[in-house]
Amino acid sequence: MPHIRPFRSGDEPALAEVRLRTADAGADATGILVDDDLWAAVFVLPYVARHPDLAFVALTDDGRVAGYVVGTDDTRAFEDWFATEWWPRFAQRWPRPVAAVTRQDGILTYAYGRRAGAEPFGDSYPAHLHIDLLPELQGQGVGRELIETLIAALQARGVTGLHLAADVRNTGAIAFYPRPGFTRIPSHDDVVAFAREL
Repeated sequence: MPHIRPFRSGDEPALAEVRLRTADAGADATGILVDDDLWAAVFVLPYVARHPDLAFVALTDDGRVAGYVVGTDDTRAFEDWFATEWWPRFAQRWPRPVAAVTRQDGILTYAYGRRAGAEPFGDSYPAHLHIDLLPELQGQGVGRELIETLIAALQARGVTGLHLAADVRNTGAIAFYPRPGFTRIPSHDDVVAFAREL
């Protein structure tokens, strides 16, 4: 049976690998971008840097990290931290694109545009999460267990609401999120957003 444990320093490369292998709407994104490292730098590593206590990993029977959930208890504060402290360190490696021509340009445009209030969901549902599971752990209740583990940590802090956004092409994720109690909320055309009151 898969095992859930808190994130530990040193898990970062494994989390980056899980993100890469699930980043294309749930499928392997290896080679889609010019630099595969960008996926983790935007969508998982900042969370474990700022909130290591709100990160949990799923282990296979042989002890490999094959899934994770990461999150923040305060989206507005997190996005300001991302914009002022996390992302500037990557400006030389990944300069701001002039136009969003390629998929990598689109992710970079998103990263450079992150700031408090850029997404409306954080006002009503202050926490948000990112979750990824390799196919070998899907369909076994691991995703639900990861989410419930994070929710327990958020509730202990008095957080009242949680949101997330899924790629509109990720039909598996969109079908999954109502199972652990999330409801669809209005969102941009390219994502499907979900929220849950805590």
